[in-house]
Amino acid sequence: MDARDHAGAPERTLDLAVGRLDSTGRPAYAIIDIGSNSVRLVVYDAIGRAPFPRFNEKAFCQLGDGYARTGALTPEGIARTLAALRRFRAIAEAMGVERIDALATEAVRQASNGPELVAEIARQTGLSARILSGEEEAYFGALGVVSGFYRPAGLTGDMGGGSLEMADVLDDSVGSNRISLPLGALPVRKLLEDGVAAAKTRVDALLEDGIPAGIRSPTFYAVGGGWRALARVHLAAGNAPVRVVHGYALAAAEARAFAKSILKLSPAKLAALPGLPRRRAGSLPAAALVLDRVVKRLRPERVVFSMLGVREGWLYSQLSAAEQDLDPLVEAAQSFALPFARVPAFAAALTQWTSGLFPGETAAERRLRVAACALSDFAWRDEAGLRAAESFRRLLQFPLIGLDHAERVFLATAIHARYAGASDDPILSPAVGLLPTAAVRRAQLLGRALLLGYRLAGGVPEILTAADLSISDKKVRLTVQPTARVPESEVVADRLKLLADAAGVRRIEVVEAGDGPGPNGRG
Repeated sequence: MDARDHAGAPERTLDLAVGRLDSTGRPAYAIIDIGSNSVRLVVYDAIGRAPFPRFNEKAFCQLGDGYARTGALTPEGIARTLAALRRFRAIAEAMGVERIDALATEAVRQASNGPELVAEIARQTGLSARILSGEEEAYFGALGVVSGFYRPAGLTGDMGGGSLEMADVLDDSVGSNRISLPLGALPVRKLLEDGVAAAKTRVDALLEDGIPAGIRSPTFYAVGGGWRALARVHLAAGNAPVRVVHGYALAAAEARAFAKSILKLSPAKLAALPGLPRRRAGSLPAAALVLDRVVKRLRPERVVFSMLGVREGWLYSQLSAAEQDLDPLVEAAQSFALPFARVPAFAAALTQWTSGLFPGETAAERRLRVAACALSDFAWRDEAGLRAAESFRRLLQFPLIGLDHAERVFLATAIHARYAGASDDPILSPAVGLLPTAAVRRAQLLGRALLLGYRLAGGVPEILTAADLSISDKKVRLTVQPTARVPESEVVADRLKLLADAAGVRRIEVVEAGDGPGPNGRG
């Protein structure tokens, strides 16, 4: 899991900070994305490193529908867009949103009457819509990938209704290659009216003219609603154990083969595809065609789908450098879980307590351990017999960012073990098959250590910090300082045995600092 620990890259901030969750003083924040096909409002709980959408609504206004024929936005598209924006403005104000940023992309950018629409938006709604240039759209789309992945390295492609934007990313930076091509869903649907073969020829020509020679990367990050829909259909078709688009990865050859299979389907069969949002049936062939030709042109090794794009990139750009440096997974985990924990500060104590359990731990592995500590008490209100299974199910689906599917399964497995789930619990399959055996053992060992920590200290940080846990190839040893001595408990011993089983050792030892081991290996 450490392939993305790039040489020379600074380590991101991984500290759990309870105070940061309630001290920002930031109100809800909204972004309106005025696209060529749809207009979307997203209200976030606040501007932050891993904000959760509080409200999300999309209106299919088809603003760019007439642009390909006339070069202008149609009166009908304009009317639909203005109606949606009036509604969105009213909703945002009712929710107490103090700041609304409106961004307009390809259709408004290219249309002859785009400036008139912007002026009318201001008159009717009071919103000042910013028209992004093609280069800016490519930049913010790539910045959305930066915000949503752990040290991404590759090329990003954001296919919207009117255009396709591409850029290169490495860690927290967007490179100088920023490309905008007229290969959005609307113009490509128009090309497909002349047949798939003719459309391929035209798309290939645009890609050849628009992408500089020599641009290559092992990873292509696919952004945009059409490509997300394609990922959902593939997830459903393969009965994938994790049904989350973000971080879903396909080998390039498999992505192309699936895209080609979509192009062969009739409209009726397209509409019946499991997992396909109803409104995406008409544009799915266009998304499939462009993905096939882009992957053929760029020759990456894999395609990774992203739920985050221009909106999230714009939001990320509003953060300070210190906030941008925060790890997206750790921030998302603690934002989600710590407000529901019995003692939020205990999670930070657990990160320190478990820090010595994994010699040679990489930065990528450490962030998973810290995230697991943050998530370790979010289900305490659930019925005891359901906590392990329900936590596993929820974490497989929860909208965390900054992780791939295997890392998601690692966290779910660790929290399943933290709630005393059996290592052979049938619920773990088939998802656990995404992890190598060593990673499964590591997750279960971490989960058992968290379980022991809660039982030993009762959620009291001071007790936990006065205890030390070590694991060797012969025994699990728990050392407790006299200042925080807790009477021995059969339940604590049982938790130690579970930890020893996960570690593959038989002997456990409990000692008070300064004492030697007691009879039978226990103090």
